[in-house]
Formats: sequence, structure tokens, C-alpha cells
Amino acid sequence: MMEELHDVQLTEIKPLLTGQNGRNLQDFDCQEHDVETAHGVLHVTMRGVAKGNRPTILTYHDIGLNHKSCFNSLFNYEDMQEVTQHFSVLHVDAPGQQENAPIFPTGYQYPTMDELAEMLPSVLTQLQVKSVIGIGVGAGAYILTKLALNEPSLVEGLVLINIDPCAKGWMDWAASKLSGWTSNLVDIIMGHHFSTDELTENKEIIQTYRLHISQDIPQDNLAMFYNSYDGRIELQMERPVPGLNENTVTTLRCPALLVVGDTSPAVDAVVECNSRLNPTKTTLLKMADCGGLPQVVQPGKLAEAFKYFVQGMGYIPHVVLNHLSSQSGIRISARIFNPSSSSSSPPSISICFFAVILFPSSLFVCLCVCLHAVDQLITLIFFPLQ
Repeated sequence: MMEELHDVQLTEIKPLLTGQNGRNLQDFDCQEHDVETAHGVLHVTMRGVAKGNRPTILTYHDIGLNHKSCFNSLFNYEDMQEVTQHFSVLHVDAPGQQENAPIFPTGYQYPTMDELAEMLPSVLTQLQVKSVIGIGVGAGAYILTKLALNEPSLVEGLVLINIDPCAKGWMDWAASKLSGWTSNLVDIIMGHHFSTDELTENKEIIQTYRLHISQDIPQDNLAMFYNSYDGRIELQMERPVPGLNENTVTTLRCPALLVVGDTSPAVDAVVECNSRLNPTKTTLLKMADCGGLPQVVQPGKLAEAFKYFVQGMGYIPHVVLNHLSSQSGIRISARIFNPSSSSSSPPSISICFFAVILFPSSLFVCLCVCLHAVDQLITLIFFPLQ
């Protein structure tokens, strides 16, 4: 019953935009590398050092962005500091998309999406990264999924934001050609990131990202990355049938958290991706009051969800919620454990999530954790906030 609940909606009472323009914590303890691969040079930024046998957090951005414009709001957020103290972080910039990237010479052949995924194992090998937890957005989510399908032993978990597993259909192709005749590249990419309502209502963030897309990335380089994503092939994934083809079907073998804003242009694509994955290892998180860039607009909620995700993998012993969706600013800590287990090792948690529940007389936060160990345990914890 409860263990089958995998469609979670988080409501942000107060959008968490504060601090995203503050000091950039990602500039500290960083090393940049230009790594040679079979398909060209890849610019990457490593933050921190590998923590024992823990995986490295591997990020990959969407078209029109680089690792800073895509992920700084999330990784600069206070609650993410608890995560990054346990992990090293490796940010990947797609070829030609990094800050101050040189313009590609005439005749340069940009890698396909498959080739972009094939570049990553050699990067990980050269940087002595043994395994990763991936966070990808849009095109980056597609690339990291392809990596996990190609090299399942390298990927321990995936957070996939706005993923589209499908190739472009004929109707999509015709629409893109028509928009290409009537719009410039910046307009097309803005439509990829934001809904029509966002483009007209959220003027501050729209202006910020329009300027970034049009001025900070060489337009020829950007067009090549866009065309590569536009020409993607369908990800070959199929939902396994229990007791029939669980060990033979092609699908993700690692835990996956699919994330999309409830007004994002990518909602249908993310739901389609969810239908192709193992429901016992996959959670669909639809974030309320959020559009196409949840890691920018709602970094607090995504940070909390990610902390629970990695805790479910056994890598964080406890969760501290510094910023809940309430104007009271109360700090709540929760330690999660399996009282029926005699083992000192952390239990296998399929998904942890929380929701804000409004009652006529009071406000409660419900923290629901599904633990799968020797026996299945479902814990409901209610915290009154007034």
C-alpha cells in the first residue's frame, strides 16, 4: 500500500530564492581540468576530494547553461553543505559550454548525445573516481541516464530533473523547424526551459537567464550542443515485470529520483520516463509552485529531497532540516533508523519524503520513510509547528 506511493508533490509555502546571488561557495576548494577523451576534450571542475569509498556527486547541465548557471543555486544553498561535506563533487561542462570557452573552429564535429555519455567513463578513470551519484538536468539528465545504461557499475544513483527519454517525433520535428524559422536560438532554448506562464510572469529570472544564454555562451557552440540534443535517439528502457524479466530487461538498475516542476514544459516527458523504470527503485517528485528550473527556483526543497535520497543509499547517518516550508523558520532534526535490525549498517531506504499538511487548527509536517530491511517498516512522524 504505502510502499507503492511513488508520486510525491511538495508545496513550497515561501519560494526559497534568498541567497542565490550571494557568495559562490562553489569557487572554494575547486580544481579545473581539461580531460582528453576519445570524442574530444571535456572541461570539468572537481570540488573537494574523494571521501573513502563514497561515490562522487557528478553533475551535468542542460542546454543553454553551464555547471555554474545550472547548479550554483542548489550547491550554494545552506542545506546542501551537509551533503557536500560527505562527498566530492564533479561538475561537467558539455564541450564548448563552460565559462570563457573558445569558439569551435570551422568544420568541428560536435559529439552526439551517445558520444557525450561515452566521454564520461574515461574522465572518471583519469580523475580516479570509482562511482558516482548523478544529478542531471534536461540534456544532462539524458546523458547521465545513458551513462548508467552503458556502465551500470559506475552509477550508484541518479537524480534526473526534466528528463525526456524520447527522440523527437515527426510533430515535434515539424514544430521545431517552424519555430526555427520564426524564432532565434535563444527564444527556442528559453521555451525549452520555461512554460509560457513563466516567460510572462517571472520576469526577473527570465531576464537573467535570457542574458546568460545570449551573452555568456558562444552562440555557435550553443547551437552545436542544441543540435546534438535535438538529434537524440530514444533511450531504450522498459519497465520490468516482476517475476518475468527483472534481470534481463533494459532499464536503470540504480535508484532514481525523477524531479519536475508542476508547470514545467517537461512534465509529460518526465512522467513517460517514470513509466519505463522499475517502480521499486524510482520516485517521481513533482514540485508544486515550480516551473522549469526547480534547482534554481526551489533549491531548498530539492536539497532536502536529495539529502533523503542519499541517506536512503546509506551515506548520510542523519538528516537535518534547516529550512522547512514555513515562515516560522523552525529547525527540525530527524534521525532515521530501523529498530528491528541488529546490524550496525544503515538500512536500505527506498525513498524518504515529506509533505506539508494543513489542518483547520494547526500545521503539521509529515515525514514518511519507507524502510526495506528484514521486514518492511513504514514510519510516520508528525511534527507540530505551532
